[in-house]
Amino acid sequence: ARSRYRICTDRNFTAGRWSVLNLLLGTVGSFVAIACFAVLLECPRKYLLHAGCVGAVGGGVYLFSMDLGLNVVLASFLSALVIALFSHTFARVFRAPVTIFLIPGILPTVPGAGMYRIVYYVMAGATKQSIYYLIQTLEIAGVISLAIFVVDTFFQAFQKSEWKQNSMKYVRKIVPGAEEPQNTEKREK
Repeated sequence: ARSRYRICTDRNFTAGRWSVLNLLLGTVGSFVAIACFAVLLECPRKYLLHAGCVGAVGGGVYLFSMDLGLNVVLASFLSALVIALFSHTFARVFRAPVTIFLIPGILPTVPGAGMYRIVYYVMAGATKQSIYYLIQTLEIAGVISLAIFVVDTFFQAFQKSEWKQNSMKYVRKIVPGAEEPQNTEKREK
């Protein structure tokens, strides 16, 4: 007799355990791949582990989103959003350029397999599949750039600006000890 209070079967439990293991292995693999890719991009040594962490978090979010059953495009968007958020945060914490963390970190999200499939199906003569993967690859590339733009805009909106509004014009603040800006209008005394 089967118990009706049994929530998950042994098969579901095993699949869940393997899913967690695949997620952990994928995240560790993303870390190693991004750290090595950061070496190829000649990132400073002190930021290699941080760039690897950004890539690992992005790869983990992508794998977790795919495990939840989300669309590839939405999973790529969430992954790129988290990567851009971590890149900007690390850039402010470590006082480094954002691109040191963003360019290597975005690697797990780039649709390389989609580009391969486009060429493969074009060479095989399967036009419908190649068009499908072309559209999907363009969508993924678009949501990656959209996610980076959204996070960059968010951080720029809350950044301290060196420009202030003076009546109807924007005037650069004069900082003591700094050089006078070259392209300024003559002010009336």
